[in-house]
Amino acid sequence: MQRALLAGVAIATLATGVHAADIGVPRAPVAAAIVMPAFSWTGAYVGVQAGYGWGRNSGTACDFTRTFCNPYSGSVSGAVFGGHAGYNYQINQMVLGLEADLEYNAGRTASTHVMANFGLTLVNRVSGSIQGSLRGRLGVAFDRALIYATGGLAFSRNSFDWWVPAGPIIVSYARASVGWTLGAGVEFALTPDWTARLEYRYANFAGTRFSSAVSNSDVTHKLDTHTVRLGVSYRFSTGPSAVVARY
Repeated sequence: MQRALLAGVAIATLATGVHAADIGVPRAPVAAAIVMPAFSWTGAYVGVQAGYGWGRNSGTACDFTRTFCNPYSGSVSGAVFGGHAGYNYQINQMVLGLEADLEYNAGRTASTHVMANFGLTLVNRVSGSIQGSLRGRLGVAFDRALIYATGGLAFSRNSFDWWVPAGPIIVSYARASVGWTLGAGVEFALTPDWTARLEYRYANFAGTRFSSAVSNSDVTHKLDTHTVRLGVSYRFSTGPSAVVARY
């Protein structure tokens, strides 16, 4: 009996000593779970874009008194390139933005029209110059991918020439017009600072008019275009913060 009691006391003493030694041993800290922050589209940006546009120039060509008039229509196509700047603000997955762009339109296409009332065959050349827009953007973000729609105010300045085939230019002038544009695109964040985009837009410009008693001409124009653009943007926001393990 005494031996059993002594053995129990010894075991209890040994267990207490081991526990006390355990308390004195420092434990290594365990790192908290690391969660990568979601990409944010909020911030300002600037970029460049280039693409190809095509469309139609149509209207009515009349004499100065508008006694004789003939409708005409011709295609316009060519490369476009320029720059853009804007700002995005993200709320959950929704991205709201405002963007402006300015481009040089290299389109230059001539078309021949038979002016029955004048008894003439005339060539009409439309040469692009400067175009731009101020648009809103509304998109849905899927982390680093953004699908968006865009639309707003558009403007264009084009040069027009009329001449008889194999003859000198009869009338030459330039006109600016204002209209609207609407399109859609997809943008992807290559890094926290750089994004790339593919965008399509349609633009419709209100009619403009040129009238001259000297050249005995009164001409109206209406222009609509389709353009596909590739663009690259640099974001001024810092993007997601660095991931740091917490202890």
